[in-house]
Amino acid sequence: MTASEPTRLIDDAARAMMVLSPIKRRLLDALREPGSASSLAKRLDMSRQQLGYHLRALEAAGLVRLVEERKRRGFVERVLVASADAFVLDPALLGRKEVDAQDRYAAEHLVAVAGDIVREVTRMRGAAEAAGARLLTLTIEADVGFEQPHDFEDFAAALSEAVAAVAARYPQGAGRRRYHLTAAAHPAVADSKTKPIN
Repeated sequence: MTASEPTRLIDDAARAMMVLSPIKRRLLDALREPGSASSLAKRLDMSRQQLGYHLRALEAAGLVRLVEERKRRGFVERVLVASADAFVLDPALLGRKEVDAQDRYAAEHLVAVAGDIVREVTRMRGAAEAAGARLLTLTIEADVGFEQPHDFEDFAAALSEAVAAVAARYPQGAGRRRYHLTAAAHPAVADSKTKPIN
């Protein structure tokens, strides 16, 4: 049996609607382990006919796949499993506003870049898994505080200089594996232990 993908990018509206449907979400969650309409009917308290309709739609969309067929009394039981452990919706499904890439302080630019990261990394992870390889990525996170607005600009300038200096030690060129580095900053989300951020 072929293993399910760890993550599948959903980049078209029809599949997105299926993944967001409450009934189909329950089915996808239940089908992390192989199951049939009859086994799911007991677990989810739904009729086999109702389940059959939703399972056929999910299979046609490639969100579940056939694992095996078992001959039962007078019928063939089809055992299905979700085609991925998790489904990620492409942020571009909700539309994308063209932004000025030169404005590094624009929130719209940060959102667009974050969407690109979600899309590209999800696709590359799937390709790496299919090839039996590991996708090597890097995440750096830190919390900082600024007393005055110009402190933020000073920090951005110092960070840009530091990144440029380190990046210069690893130039792009033939025979080198290319990486794209994105550094982003946004206001921290207030929690119960902190004051609201203005």
